[in-house]
Amino acid sequence: MPILILAVSCTDVVSVDVPEGPIRLTIEASLDWEKGTSGNVQTVLLSNSTAFFDNENPAPVTGAVVQVINNDSGAVFNFADQNNGSYSTNSFVPVLGNSYTLNVTYQGERYTGTETLNPVSDITDIFQSLEDGEDDEALEINVSFQDPVDEENYYFLRFQSRNDQLPELFDIKDEFIDGNLATFYWEKTGDDDTDEFIPGETVDVKLLGVSEDYYYYLQLLIEQYESAGDPFSATPVPLVGNCINLDNPENVPYGYFRVTQMVQDSYTFE
Repeated sequence: MPILILAVSCTDVVSVDVPEGPIRLTIEASLDWEKGTSGNVQTVLLSNSTAFFDNENPAPVTGAVVQVINNDSGAVFNFADQNNGSYSTNSFVPVLGNSYTLNVTYQGERYTGTETLNPVSDITDIFQSLEDGEDDEALEINVSFQDPVDEENYYFLRFQSRNDQLPELFDIKDEFIDGNLATFYWEKTGDDDTDEFIPGETVDVKLLGVSEDYYYYLQLLIEQYESAGDPFSATPVPLVGNCINLDNPENVPYGYFRVTQMVQDSYTFE
């Protein structure tokens, strides 16, 4: 007599409660002064953080008091609330080498951070090539600048293709390029959800002179940004910037206060 054996497999759905951290103030204060401009118009963005698995955009913060002080001259720059999470001024005065302090008062707590305005080298050349990247048939963009001799400099190089949503970021320390003409390239390989560069594609380039502290903050930011989605990468952790909470030290804000000099240009592939 034939014997019928029936195997049944059951799958239990396990619901896991993921702990959520407290909502924190996020400070996006990038006072970037483009060479050749007055640099008077600047904006600080404030928002509240959201849960890691929340698809909603961060909630804009209104009703805060925002000001920046030049610690060398004593000049005070007040940033007006635009009622959409942005706070702006048209009277900021950037001075190379001067120290600036950001003060934010929100819901009875005071946040502060300090940075120094660092100079940046000019971009001497932007060109395309084929020979530097992984694929000798793929176009790449090259950016050159002259690093000052016998100075410790840190740079933030940002590429943004107008065909892509996300930028490519580089943190640069002049340890091995001191006093030399330095060239950095970016090649899109086509294996990271972006297509290779094509003739007619335009890339916007920004080069900023940054502080040592921001350089190391940027390193961690880029590492987490580039390893997103990698199952073998380290678990991402909240990045702590240079702003502190004077009234409640445990309620540390996210984000960073930076003051930089910047040069920018664009290149269209032929």
